[in-house]
Amino acid sequence: MGTASFILVGTAESEGRAFSSSCHGAGRRMSRMQAKGIWQGRALIHELSEKGIIIKAHTAKGAAEEAPGAYKDVEEVAAIAEQTGLSRRVARVHPIACVKG
Repeated sequence: MGTASFILVGTAESEGRAFSSSCHGAGRRMSRMQAKGIWQGRALIHELSEKGIIIKAHTAKGAAEEAPGAYKDVEEVAAIAEQTGLSRRVARVHPIACVKG
C-alpha cells in the first residue's frame, strides 16, 4: 500500500508454461502476525500520509498487517516475471489511496 505496482501483460510463451497466468501481487514476506509485531498501524498511516498516500483501514492493526515492508520487493518480482517470459511490464503506477477492510 506504500509501494509502486505494475500492470503486466501475459506473453505468448506464458500460454504454454503457465496458462497465460502471471503474478497478481508481490506476495508476503512475513505473516500478518509478524507484521503487527513490527509496525504500529497509526504511525504507518501517518508516515504514508506524509508521502501523499491516503490509507483508510477498519483498524490500525489491520493497516499494520499490510505494511509495505511485509511484502516482497515488487520491483524484483516484476523483473523476474519478465525475465522468465511469463509477463511483460506495461506500466508502473504509484498509490494515492488504499482501503483495507
